Amino acid sequence: MVQLLSPEGEYSVAPQYAEYAKLVQELSEADFLRFYRDMARIRRFDFEANALQRQGQLGLWIPAIGQEAAQIGSGYAVGHNDHIFPSYREHGVAITHGIDLMSILKMLRGVNHGGWNADETRFHLYAIVLGTQTLHATGYAMGVKFDGKVGTGNPAEDQAVITYVGDGATAEGEVSESFIFAANNQVPLVYFVQNNQWAISSPTHTQTRVPLFQRGTGFGVPGIRVDGNDVLACYAVTKKHMDEARAGNGPFLIEALTYRIGAHTSSDDPTKYRDSEEVEYWKARDPLVRLEKFLRRQGIGQDFFDEVEAAGEKLSEEIRSATFALKNPPAQNMFNYVYSEQHPLIEEQLAWLEAYEASFGDQSHLAVADPSQIPNIGSVH
Repeated sequence: MVQLLSPEGEYSVAPQYAEYAKLVQELSEADFLRFYRDMARIRRFDFEANALQRQGQLGLWIPAIGQEAAQIGSGYAVGHNDHIFPSYREHGVAITHGIDLMSILKMLRGVNHGGWNADETRFHLYAIVLGTQTLHATGYAMGVKFDGKVGTGNPAEDQAVITYVGDGATAEGEVSESFIFAANNQVPLVYFVQNNQWAISSPTHTQTRVPLFQRGTGFGVPGIRVDGNDVLACYAVTKKHMDEARAGNGPFLIEALTYRIGAHTSSDDPTKYRDSEEVEYWKARDPLVRLEKFLRRQGIGQDFFDEVEAAGEKLSEEIRSATFALKNPPAQNMFNYVYSEQHPLIEEQLAWLEAYEASFGDQSHLAVADPSQIPNIGSVH
């Protein structure tokens, strides 16, 4: 397993990983501070979003606490031409590519389906159906290769693709199918598996008899394991293999060994299936604490950490205010985006709903329609 930072924040490099250390040496102190700021920022956002869900402001929340190093480190290793196909927990990766945090909250409130522009950000929409993002990524990477944007040696042209997947989703058939196409076509694709130890309530050892980084080998997708709580290792390993994919060396799999400190989602109770000793063991390997220890060893003073803490307070206040100010989308949206052209049945149903809501006068926002009374509602697909 590639590790550059120990849980105590000590930097050391095993001889076999010297190639990764060279990439870390290219980083500046400003890069290290940026990693910490973003890891702290996304954790604060995570806590606030969970509180908002408990207050009824979000329909669901998917926490990523404990996985900040894997996401921030790998996210910053993705090149300016590359495309990212996430699962649904990659909030940290999102902020490394300019995604507005409120866009994520709007999606989980039901205001939109993901309000960011994937063409501009290269960060594609969250995949709620597990495993499908690997097929999307493979298809996109095939297109990149067919377009001749791999291995040209021109940084302005060459592209690679990365897809994020959890340990549980590696058992999905879609992932194996994507391995076949990725390997046979030698596409510029990196699989970044966040092994957070639990697929909802199923531990990793019940899903696989071999380490996950070996899962792609039989398909022709080599892999490596990295300490997912070590932001420097996650950055270096991802950068190296994204560079190689861009150069035309084919697909690669990275398993980031980390831990999901919180629940699978806000509808889950992890105390039902895992013991507190396990959680405490991983808390002692907290990626944020690890990086803080490293920075303090580098001479970073308390003023910096106070500044980050103050920024977190401000972020929480801004997120909370903005979320409470969100308005529900118009009900007409349910009808406007069913067909590309007008449809008489949709128009009939829209007219019925508008008349129904109007019958409540000023109390229309409290109305709850009886679906059985909507004409032909079952015939809309």
